[in-house]
Amino acid sequence: MSIPLLEYSPSSQNQRVEGYEVPNEDTPTLYKLTSATSATDIDAIIWAAYRQIFSEHLILTSYRQNFLESQLRNRAITVRDFIRGLGKSEVFRSQVVDVNSNYRLVDIILQRCLGRAAYNKDEEIAWSIVIATKGVHGFIDALLDSDEYLENFGDDIVPYQRRRFGKRPFNLVNPRYNSYWRDIQSVRYMAGRSFYSIRTSGTLTTEDIRRAIPANFFTMAGKIITEERNYQRTIASVTSQVTTLEIPDTSREVSVEEVTIKPVAVSLPYSYIPGIAKN
Repeated sequence: MSIPLLEYSPSSQNQRVEGYEVPNEDTPTLYKLTSATSATDIDAIIWAAYRQIFSEHLILTSYRQNFLESQLRNRAITVRDFIRGLGKSEVFRSQVVDVNSNYRLVDIILQRCLGRAAYNKDEEIAWSIVIATKGVHGFIDALLDSDEYLENFGDDIVPYQRRRFGKRPFNLVNPRYNSYWRDIQSVRYMAGRSFYSIRTSGTLTTEDIRRAIPANFFTMAGKIITEERNYQRTIASVTSQVTTLEIPDTSREVSVEEVTIKPVAVSLPYSYIPGIAKN
């Protein structure tokens, strides 16, 4: 049985209130499949979907999903299915999912699929549990099948940033990874080498190396641990034994009468002269 989604309180973000600003270059453009009447319109929808899900940093010819594009051009799938396919593609997994922690991944996918940032830390924790239990594909399915997605984009509209005020668009935010991935790369780069060899042959600063040394040490220690040994179970078993351990009584009763030594008169080599009492 899967863990139910934790409850969280939405915050007052811009997309949750009506806007009265005058339309300008920041006003999002709606790319709708039902309004497409030519191949050029379909190309615009496909380009907008790539720009929204992959971001403009990952729009390369080698990253195109030709099978999904062909289905969309033939109207065999909806825009929502096309978005779902991009989110579950190998490109998205290798370039976005693998290089981010679950918390940051929640915020990124919310931005690209629902057009908004995470409300708060509670929402990040709630959806990160979904990622841990159902995987990224289950998380994407939950978002695309949610009422929020269907009410704002339906089946035929490419997701977009619903409201933007004073910040860069979501699909232009970089880098696509943060210190979480950089620290992992630093540990892999050091790979058990000494501090001196890394400092003299690499480009990392002393602070970077010292920050990664503890993680590098535990990585090396983990490689020498016997895989068959379940240390958590062993620790729990030993702890239980210690708490219930009865220490045996090692004392014994003495049944033999103890030998006593009687004082023996000894002749001293000098005469004892008592002291003279003073009046």
